[in-house]
Amino acid sequence: MHRTHGGSFYLVLCFWLSAACVLHAQAPHVIVGKSASGDRGELKFVVIVSRHGVRSPTGKTDQLNQYAQQPWPAWNVPPGYLTEHGTKLMTLFGAYDREQLAAQGLLSPRGCADAEHIRIVADSDQRTRETGKALAAGLAPGCAIKVTALAEGTADPLFHFSGEGGKHLDKDLASAAILGRIGANPKDLTEAYRPQLEALEEVLRGCGSAAECVKMSTPVPQSLFDIPVSVAPLRTPLGTAATMAENLLLEYAEGMEAEKVGWGRVDIHKLRELVQLHTANVDIMQRASYVARAQSSNLLYHALKSMEQAVEEHPVAGALTKPDDRLLILSGHDSNLAAIGGSLGLSWMIDGRRDDTPPGGALVFELWKANGSEAWSVRTFYTAQSLDQMRNATPLSLANPPERVPVFVPGCSRADFSCDWKAFQQAVRAGTDPTFVK
Repeated sequence: MHRTHGGSFYLVLCFWLSAACVLHAQAPHVIVGKSASGDRGELKFVVIVSRHGVRSPTGKTDQLNQYAQQPWPAWNVPPGYLTEHGTKLMTLFGAYDREQLAAQGLLSPRGCADAEHIRIVADSDQRTRETGKALAAGLAPGCAIKVTALAEGTADPLFHFSGEGGKHLDKDLASAAILGRIGANPKDLTEAYRPQLEALEEVLRGCGSAAECVKMSTPVPQSLFDIPVSVAPLRTPLGTAATMAENLLLEYAEGMEAEKVGWGRVDIHKLRELVQLHTANVDIMQRASYVARAQSSNLLYHALKSMEQAVEEHPVAGALTKPDDRLLILSGHDSNLAAIGGSLGLSWMIDGRRDDTPPGGALVFELWKANGSEAWSVRTFYTAQSLDQMRNATPLSLANPPERVPVFVPGCSRADFSCDWKAFQQAVRAGTDPTFVK
């Protein structure tokens, strides 16, 4: 009997190892289109939901300085603005998208003939509007693709929850959805991420432990662990630490000198550790099902209608595109990506980080039509430049692509990661709430 169990375990292990080898062989960077894989058919339409590029920090520096021994660095653009470096990175990404989509047969390799079939919609913030323009410049240089956006400062319900006066959002239910993920005890959240919080404190102090700082007669900044914890609104050390971790990532991705990234105390290995604080906070606060559906339902509804229009080849109410459009880009925020992930149960691991949404990261939905039939399918991917590709403004190409991984969509994905079109529609509808559709 012992040998039987051991043999079963061995068979199961072999199965999983074989599956891993198969997945590895299906390298995510390989571009497979109609010319390379007849079974996928023809790529007809693509939706890209992208986060904006590298921006300056949005938090108030004077509030963050109380936790650091040295002042946080100054940026040369207003808070929350896309930087010149961020613009360059998104232009590189747009150029790569053009090369990839041309290899897949959706767009021509160059020229402006496809420009009229590309639709870019951005949130009203400067960073999202300028990201849309940078993507357009990379996709079709000199072709003047229009980026549609509301006036700056206007809340766009496509990218932000916008119930009339918030009357459709049950705030108690939203709070319960979040608290239910942390055992209704915010202090446990601090303990769960104590190692990362302590690592961040060490960077902020710059002189080791608090006791060592005292010995060196170095002023000891306020401790993250002294931040008061509250339930309504939810406030924990993790929330403040998440902002700081994001700022450190922005410093690195902006290409700041090494001595300026975390005051010279944060290299890429330390950054990967600290970014977990930001990812964890986004997961807790924005991926909670009820909150995620409130945030993402409107965007998902209109994106799905745009895909339905591409299938039916005639105008569909609610679509953001024309029937003959081939590409829809929605330039938004990490909150949009996290909310879609929470609503549809999506997860990904990229560049060594799980469910991270770095600047320029995007969810990609590809709509395929089978050869010789009316069968349609959807493939979902997550893509982002690696931290070093961002830092070094590395040119992107099919030979040197950004990270790109397949995403499994619960409720419809098959073994090859594709979803039958009707099953994909059902999965998206199940993950959205009509109450939040505007």
